[in-house]
Amino acid sequence: MPSPEVQDLSKVEAGLDALDTPAAGQAEAGWRRFLRAALPPVVALVLLVALWQALWAAAIWPEFQLPAPLAVWSRFEELFETGRIFQVLWTSIHRAVLGFLAALVIATPLGLLVAKVRVVRAAIGPLLSGLQSLPSVAWVPAAILWFGLNDASIYFVVLLGSVPSIANGLVAGIDQIPPILPRVGKTLGASRLAAARHILLPAALPGYLAGLKQGWAFSWRSLMAAELIAQSPDLGLGLGAYLNEGSSFNDMPTVLAAIFLILLVGIGIELLVFRPIERAVLRARGLTGALT
Repeated sequence: MPSPEVQDLSKVEAGLDALDTPAAGQAEAGWRRFLRAALPPVVALVLLVALWQALWAAAIWPEFQLPAPLAVWSRFEELFETGRIFQVLWTSIHRAVLGFLAALVIATPLGLLVAKVRVVRAAIGPLLSGLQSLPSVAWVPAAILWFGLNDASIYFVVLLGSVPSIANGLVAGIDQIPPILPRVGKTLGASRLAAARHILLPAALPGYLAGLKQGWAFSWRSLMAAELIAQSPDLGLGLGAYLNEGSSFNDMPTVLAAIFLILLVGIGIELLVFRPIERAVLRARGLTGALT
């Protein structure tokens, strides 16, 4: 028979194992988790459409200002039937993704420099914060004059919209790292590059990820602003140009259809890309936010 000390130790180990094991009530079936996540927005959407239909039926505003939901739905059907929806979405999404990836390549080393080099932070840190608060639409006229009506002007606006957010997010994440971590890396003989790759970036990942999400949002907004103003057959038909087309012809169903498509792309990128990455990061760090 084991001694009382061994029995107590076994109880402690069992208790720790119980803490690490999810409770039976917490382990939900996949469909229940999906239903809990999908049902509230679906209900909210149904209520919004019902309110919209009621306001249209009340005829408070004229038809050209507030069309019926079915009129907007007919624009979606027209886009699908003609195949224009694939052209519109591809033109805008591939521009946003390429611009965001370029911003990521530029902003990551820039954020590291600002965070770790005092002279660089003093010199361009306030500039990055100012650029982040500057509306990206302000750069569109200058970009057109510098580069002309082509993709270069649009990518320039996208970069200036997203680089400051990504860099500032990384700086904020590095500022929150416990000072002992870089010291340990230095003591172990890690070079600056190795310390940045294996210590700073992993430790700053939550703040960096927040900066990436905000950078994507600014990238998407900047792209829409550029496509709205920079109009040329050589630029193709993106979501911004499609929105401008509806406005030029006083076609409110087209305007609302374009707005909904822009919104859906933003929500889709958040749910399909950033939300899974965020949950994986939280789960790897043992944070309960990954379970919600």
